[in-house]
Amino acid sequence: MTNERENINVDSLWLIDERDKSGKHANVYHGNFIPQIPNQLIRRYTKENDTILDLFMGSGTTLYECENLNRNFIGFDINTEIIDYVKSKMTDTQNIKFKINECDVANETLFKEKIENSLSELDVEKAQLILAHPPYMDIVKFTEKAEDLSQIADLTTFVKQFAQVVKNAFPYLENKKYLGVVIADVYKKSEVVPLAFYVLDAVKRNFNVKLKGIIIKNIEGNRGKLRQKNIWQYRALKSDYFIFKHEYILVFKKEER
Repeated sequence: MTNERENINVDSLWLIDERDKSGKHANVYHGNFIPQIPNQLIRRYTKENDTILDLFMGSGTTLYECENLNRNFIGFDINTEIIDYVKSKMTDTQNIKFKINECDVANETLFKEKIENSLSELDVEKAQLILAHPPYMDIVKFTEKAEDLSQIADLTTFVKQFAQVVKNAFPYLENKKYLGVVIADVYKKSEVVPLAFYVLDAVKRNFNVKLKGIIIKNIEGNRGKLRQKNIWQYRALKSDYFIFKHEYILVFKKEER
């Protein structure tokens, strides 16, 4: 059996050729993040039979990595259709315990009810890793639900709602364990909005954490983007902006009060 600590990337710049398409992974959902990100974080910060809490489950990327790595999983999403899709992919799973919830994770009362029920069903007390890959404001609207974070166009409102999400989940993270946030900047009204930095600041201001890493990730192997490279380069040169290719992975460690 391969040592899980092997091939863990400890650099702050992750250049990835292409997304992992093995097993249950499929690029069927706009905005789903590449499996290599949860794989790296899960292997570095947890051990077998630990529990991962995924606040924006999407098409199940983190869940499939938990299945591969023998970690328990609790996931949340607001999109009914994608939840049904993920559940259909997990009908044959026997090696891990997992629970999937449809929920507005910014709703404190509803989230508390569902997370506590999930922890009870899995017979665990707390999670050892929280992963959050939220929408990047309203760049892609995932549902028409008013409470969906992808409906929020205003920066201040988005950051406030995301901070509420973290506040709801934070009590269920074990002390000295980790929160990973995958986020990117956005371009609005002819200006770069450094969304990742606002989110970083909100987490640092509101929670007792230490920032352990700011990782910049770039993936090259998207055939569609590669085909359009010359077009985007032409457009960028005609204007005055730079092409967005990166995302940030922010890693925080929960400290004891």
